[in-house]
Amino acid sequence: MIELNNVSKTYTNGSQVVHALKNANLHIPKGAIHGVIGLSGAGKSTLIRCVNLLERPTEGSVMVDGQDITRLSAAQLNQARHRIGMIFQHFNLLTTRNVFDNVAFPLELTGQSKQAIKERVEPLLKLVGLADKASQFPAQLSGGQKQRVAIARALANEPAVLLCDEATSALDPQTTTSILELLRDINQTLGITILLITHEMEVVKSICHRVSLISAGELVEDAEVGDFFTAPRTQLGRDFLNDFLQLTPPKELVERLQSSPGERTHPVVRLTFSGDAVSTPLISRLARECGVDVSILQAKVESIQERTLGLMIAELLGDAQQTRQAITYLESHQLNVEVLGHVQRND
Repeated sequence: MIELNNVSKTYTNGSQVVHALKNANLHIPKGAIHGVIGLSGAGKSTLIRCVNLLERPTEGSVMVDGQDITRLSAAQLNQARHRIGMIFQHFNLLTTRNVFDNVAFPLELTGQSKQAIKERVEPLLKLVGLADKASQFPAQLSGGQKQRVAIARALANEPAVLLCDEATSALDPQTTTSILELLRDINQTLGITILLITHEMEVVKSICHRVSLISAGELVEDAEVGDFFTAPRTQLGRDFLNDFLQLTPPKELVERLQSSPGERTHPVVRLTFSGDAVSTPLISRLARECGVDVSILQAKVESIQERTLGLMIAELLGDAQQTRQAITYLESHQLNVEVLGHVQRND
């Protein structure tokens, strides 16, 4: 449904060249909800704006619903954009128009009759839960209601694709949850493909089927959401996961960590486990079979869509041979083991 092939976007500012997007390749099948996550300035918004050519790629092709939109004439591109809805962080509503007329605006631009507009707008307002707000103006609405109007407007021309650029960033957590539930319902009932740009892991966890990680204009990781949360392949992915789960070693322990083992030290590890490993008593077995004591510093269990994810930070207390054996034992049971450092033993 959406396919980016070697897409790059370069800006020039005098003699300075900025590579906002570098050889991006992305494939999103019909009916999927795909998230793109990254830090501020990573290239997220540039990527999504290349999908509908609000930013024209410097290189590469953009396929939407089987059509290479980079090859279209201006008139053809304008027509193609009718099938690509977009919602923004700050809603972009017309303040002098009421809710009904804001949603009707795209239909007016395509020359629809008043009756056709009425027949389209009223069901959309009912879909987004604003049937009783049709005559109100944006200034009379809450942030969540404004975003619902923006969603209805984006759906007016019956798009095949919905682009969401930080659509929940300006909303409080409760309102964010309701908007994400609405987007999920729209995806399931209308079959619309959704590309969602965000810096919030909670958004990805809640509704995305697949996620891509972008850094400095490059897509550095792409995975099913469950795989991304249980075993991110890059350090940036692990950093996002740890920030989201707020699972970091205590400050006093960090100050004692050293990068390499020394005499009379033991490792501090971060363990990530999912599936059957969550309910298996591996830690007690580890203590018995490897002869190590385990000091659990932090632990957390999260439900990621249909998967259960467990995380733990622990000290493995034993001599060098015992702790090496313990780490091998954990890895053999499909746990992701990250050695954060080593600390001096007190015995």
